[in-house]
Amino acid sequence: MPDLGLPGGAGFQCGIGHSSAAAIVVISQRLYRCARFVECPSICRSVLIRSILLSMTALVKPDRVFDRDREWDGLVRFATSPSPDVRLGIVSGRRRQGKTFLLDALADVVGGFFFTATDATEVEALEGFGAAVAAHAGGGRYAFRDWDEAFERLFAVVGDGLVVIDEFPYLTKASPSLPSVLQRALDPRGYARRAGSRVLLCGSAMSVMGRLLAGSAPLRGRASLELIVKPLDYRESARFWGIEDPRLAVLVHSIVGGTPAYRREFVAGDTPASLQDFDSWVLRTVLNPQVPLFREARYLLAEETDIRDVALYHAVLGAIAGGHTTRGGIANTIGRSSTDIGHPLSVLEDAQLVIREADPFNRGKSVYRVAEPLIVFYEAIMRREWTRLERGNPEAAWRNSRATFLSQVVGPHFEGICREWAMSVGPEVFGELPGHVAAATVSDPRDKRQIQVDVAVLAPEETGQPRRILSLGEVKWDRTMTVGHVDRLRRARELLAAKGYDTSQTVLTCYSGAGFDENLQTVGIRLGQRPKEADSPMLVDLNTVYAVV
Repeated sequence: MPDLGLPGGAGFQCGIGHSSAAAIVVISQRLYRCARFVECPSICRSVLIRSILLSMTALVKPDRVFDRDREWDGLVRFATSPSPDVRLGIVSGRRRQGKTFLLDALADVVGGFFFTATDATEVEALEGFGAAVAAHAGGGRYAFRDWDEAFERLFAVVGDGLVVIDEFPYLTKASPSLPSVLQRALDPRGYARRAGSRVLLCGSAMSVMGRLLAGSAPLRGRASLELIVKPLDYRESARFWGIEDPRLAVLVHSIVGGTPAYRREFVAGDTPASLQDFDSWVLRTVLNPQVPLFREARYLLAEETDIRDVALYHAVLGAIAGGHTTRGGIANTIGRSSTDIGHPLSVLEDAQLVIREADPFNRGKSVYRVAEPLIVFYEAIMRREWTRLERGNPEAAWRNSRATFLSQVVGPHFEGICREWAMSVGPEVFGELPGHVAAATVSDPRDKRQIQVDVAVLAPEETGQPRRILSLGEVKWDRTMTVGHVDRLRRARELLAAKGYDTSQTVLTCYSGAGFDENLQTVGIRLGQRPKEADSPMLVDLNTVYAVV
């Protein structure tokens, strides 16, 4: 590498950010003064600058960004890649997950351009964009006729740096041809490609962001990064809220899930101090009309651009939250045909507000689950008590609904947490790493009933071999578990073996938020214990579920 005359020699370190922009300018100027460097083609010079800067820089995630290590590493790899083919990245995720916070931190660290779009006309959007480009360039004013002119100026100003456009769906709503304009800019002879810029497009409208790279869309095949920023998982969420009691952590997570903004912006850091404080916390936050969290579930639905008949969508979500999770069950509950609810279910799936899960033991059968806990809480609790809540009587509304909260909200939510735990554990728990975890049903023709398996853990599929079942589990949130629950799982295992599944190593597992009776504790084993007998059931409690994996 040529001698750049930098302080500290080759070991000189600089953190790239706004405060170190001058250092980057000095490095670039001295690079260009080197005879060998000047002889390189422009794209070679750009790559060389980036490579040298990378060797001198540690792009450390700022302390203000909680967790998100995996997402940060992916974004840094994209932003600093020396490859000329890495030009476009797509970042999506439901609202309030911290996408803007994360990308703003990245732009700050690498000195990139950052623009947040708003719901505006094309003229207004171009005016705001021109002001942002001018500010990044150091002052002045830009007035653009169209997006082609705007992007050409942007990439000339940014050069081989990073461009972040947040809330991109707002821009495409006002200017539907914008992806095509960007496509031309990213083409081999386009001005973005010639400048060496990298572009990150971000948005919360999941259906819109999904269509950017689908089918014959202009940007299809051009993205080098597709990052979905998901909610924090249940363990990370407990840490984020500062909750150490696992029972309290489940109760809070069953309302706010893993959405970071709900703690910071929506309840101003108000966290329940203990289990005894939980009811009071509910009354002063999510059931308080003066707190933004109170109407958030309704806004989440209203913000989806593909949703027209809001009442129908609320009815569908309410049916699912009430335990009617099959397509036929949803249709019967809201008084519509299965055909009528096909489109709403598809829209809710595209928006990632609803998840469809296939039953691993019944081909063609699937159930729907609401992905956002706050919507479940709203549909199961708040919607039916809305009049009392609006009239300022949350105490009566909560008194009427607390039992429903435990059975229809917390119980199913804890089942989901247990499935997440089962998917995250190492091979020492079930004998090998799980390939698939889901809820399932097993038909028992002898007793004419359906056996519900809350946590079915299957090994990865092997061609030509029977599917191996690693574990069958039942979950109870507020009921002490007994050997009767194990007997039910044992019967399910017998029926599945008769259907051709390999159950020779299947572990029967009881997951409980309320504990296990004396008889079950006598025959059961805890995680890490040796089996007491050949078919000892495994007992998983709240502390085990929340233990660090």
